[in-house]
Amino acid sequence: MNKKIWLSSPHMSGNEMKYIQEAFETNWIAPLGPNVTEFENTLQIYLGENNYVAALSSGTAAIHLGLILAGITQGDEVLCQTFTFSASANPIAYLGATPVFIDSESDTLNMCPKAMEEAIIDRIAKGKKPKAIIVVDSYGMPAKWDEISAIAKKYSIFLLEDAASALGSTYKNQKCGTFGDIGILSFNGNKIITTSGGGALVAKTKEIKDKAVFFATQSRDNAPHYQHSEIGYNYRMSNIVAGIGRGQMEVLEDHIALRRAMHDFYMAYFKDIQGVTVFTEPTADYFSNHWLTAILVNPGQTGGKTREDLRLALDAANIESRPLWKPMHLQPIFANDPYYGGTISESLFQNGLCFPSGSNLDDNDRNRIKSALDDFFKA
Repeated sequence: MNKKIWLSSPHMSGNEMKYIQEAFETNWIAPLGPNVTEFENTLQIYLGENNYVAALSSGTAAIHLGLILAGITQGDEVLCQTFTFSASANPIAYLGATPVFIDSESDTLNMCPKAMEEAIIDRIAKGKKPKAIIVVDSYGMPAKWDEISAIAKKYSIFLLEDAASALGSTYKNQKCGTFGDIGILSFNGNKIITTSGGGALVAKTKEIKDKAVFFATQSRDNAPHYQHSEIGYNYRMSNIVAGIGRGQMEVLEDHIALRRAMHDFYMAYFKDIQGVTVFTEPTADYFSNHWLTAILVNPGQTGGKTREDLRLALDAANIESRPLWKPMHLQPIFANDPYYGGTISESLFQNGLCFPSGSNLDDNDRNRIKSALDDFFKA
């Protein structure tokens, strides 16, 4: 059988080993060191002025610390995009707070500003003003940041941007990860660049970054002995892992270009396929890294062929694909939490599919994908 074509697999540059070797040669085998410092500095330069980066063990850890820095505690409410991975919502539960889930809009698939404001108004009327909002840049596509930021400011609510998959994406030329009071990035193995596992918190001031690092290193007070006045966490990135990140940052722009080329491949293929819509930028204000290319399948226009039929056909050809996110408000663990909006996110889940989008896919992979799609749609 042909080798597996993965949805999004790690893509090394070859330079990562140089920084890893430096860590070994200098014995910086610790959750701090030159690679961590330089990785943070490189990210800060890339994101632009007035952005301060704390490299952490995961994007989930960054969301958790972001909510702590926002002052979220037991009994608070946090608005959260329902169309997302569970890591966006789980840290709310870590803190004993309640997630209030918000539907998507169809232009970007991200949090609907209208449903978001309706939720805020209703929660205030119920005597429970939300204390924070988590908005996700799904699959690398920027959210409607002008509208979302204006609403958050109007009601004085802390805004956290989950840009886990959106490094390199921009909205009106501003980098994703920089729109919220705090932003988060992920460097998981399937992301546009990877450190194998890792993430980052993006702060607007050095003081907030330093506080995040303090919490991430067990909240150790400045004393000659181990003294702790606040609860801390073991969330700091290791110097070895950060070395991988330094090598990956050298090829970030190449990876973005290659992912966007995969998106163009799918756009060209599906332009003549009835009943299939490729998710893309709604206007020139948006620039997506197209971390994953997603489609929507309308069985009423495909002769009854469904998203699941397509997924199984690709699987039979040893090609990985994945349904779009199952909304958080439909997950058993969150089924009893509040939800605001319509059925857009549910429809995305029922009819949407992600395609292999990795920057390491080659012409042979594309030919195999095209052949499998031909067999499904044109046979």
